[in-house]
Amino acid sequence: MSADYYQTLGVPRDATPEQIKKAYRKLAMKYHPDVADAADAAEKFKQIGEAYEVLHDPSKRAMYDRGGDPLGGGFGGAGAGGFGFPGGGFDFTNLVDAMFGTQASRGPRSRVRRGQDALVRLNLTLAEAAFGITKPLRVDTAVVCPRCSGTGANEGSEPVTCTTCHGAGDVTQVQRSFLGEIRTSQPCPSCRGYGTIIPNPCGECSGEGRVRSHRTINVKIPAGVATGNRVHLVSQGEVGPGGGPAGDLYVELSVAQHEMFKRNGDDLEVVVKVPMTAAALGTQVSLDTLEAERDDLDAEASHVDVDIPPGTQSGTRIAIPNRGVPRLRGDGRGELGVTLLVQTPTRLDDEQRELLRQFATARGESRPEVSVTRHGKGVFSWLKENFT
Repeated sequence: MSADYYQTLGVPRDATPEQIKKAYRKLAMKYHPDVADAADAAEKFKQIGEAYEVLHDPSKRAMYDRGGDPLGGGFGGAGAGGFGFPGGGFDFTNLVDAMFGTQASRGPRSRVRRGQDALVRLNLTLAEAAFGITKPLRVDTAVVCPRCSGTGANEGSEPVTCTTCHGAGDVTQVQRSFLGEIRTSQPCPSCRGYGTIIPNPCGECSGEGRVRSHRTINVKIPAGVATGNRVHLVSQGEVGPGGGPAGDLYVELSVAQHEMFKRNGDDLEVVVKVPMTAAALGTQVSLDTLEAERDDLDAEASHVDVDIPPGTQSGTRIAIPNRGVPRLRGDGRGELGVTLLVQTPTRLDDEQRELLRQFATARGESRPEVSVTRHGKGVFSWLKENFT
């Protein structure tokens, strides 16, 4: 026995098992014949494997340290084959275990698994989104099979151990190569990795333990939601295979546009048309609010009186606090913005036209001088901001 295994792996004689394993991983990846180009890579790989075989085993290492031959005639001697370990054949799984840690068998997988999460969409009116509502939602989902209660087997039938994998859930294939035996593991083709077979599956769900069905759930929508918000309903998604626990359900909200109100964050905006005379003299108008679409409020809460001061110009915005949308995260509500659009009469009879002429003469506006107001953003931007 002439080789110095500690020198081969480049570790001290008092190296820990972790140091030995780390050194072997590094050298094995460097000199593996599949990746190394050097002519002596295979020989070095054999020497590295021999050193690791001795030093990673406490009993063999103790014998080696005492001057004995732990391999009983040397690596690759009697009873060994090719680059193999004692007992015949190089087991590639030993290399993988040494490089990436011990690989435990996957074992049979359970037929009972958690269901997938689901995403559905729910349409709301602006009033429903603003004030909240509990709304029924019909969903197409997977539910526990009513016939077998999730077992997947007919009444009186039970799963039996798979005769192909003997309940392991996976099978091992052995292939021979120049390195020796290469073992690969894959799910059993007979039982699909479950380790058991249902000889008499349920006729309703075909052994799945669940079926597709429609059901209706009540979704509580909080006040102040907007398009794109999601409501998370725990365990309201699809039931899993084998009658497993249900996943979660996410309800994505879509708020329809309103014919009168426009939402801007927590504010509501509305445009009110007023006659030219009312804008000039001042008036008060009664305006229905968004609350008018709710059935649980009295008439007084469903409208607001808006005072229009004399001389109001077109585009004037009057803000009414706490009449907008309730804040989703926080207290209070936004404001109701009332933008006034002053309407100039387009159809006048002779009497009305004469009265306007007298009014214009009295104000010295028979031939008014036109002045252009300059705005930093440009007049078209100003018009867009005030009249869109």
